[in-house]
Amino acid sequence: GVSNADNISYLFKNIIPEFPQAEIGAHLHTTPNTWFEKVEAAYESGCRRFDSAFNGIGGCPMASDHLVGNLATERLIEYFGGPAALGLDVKAISPALALAGKVFHG
Repeated sequence: GVSNADNISYLFKNIIPEFPQAEIGAHLHTTPNTWFEKVEAAYESGCRRFDSAFNGIGGCPMASDHLVGNLATERLIEYFGGPAALGLDVKAISPALALAGKVFHG
């Protein structure tokens, strides 16, 4: 929740080459204004696995900004070119987003 593009890039550029046999992924907490720069920093530094949550549901209790949530799955899909580019079922995404909102927000 308190990380930034510079230290995300530094981390992945240094840790991925040290452990080439390991799958190393990113679990990012973001705001609507920081998701892109964080994903881009991780991806451009070699990260190929990302955790995300529909609607960015969740958060980081250690962050000073109470609005910091998990990386939204829909933003990650957008970054990688949309549902079709990723081989996702386009018709399933909207209902899944709606259901996530109902389950976690009542």
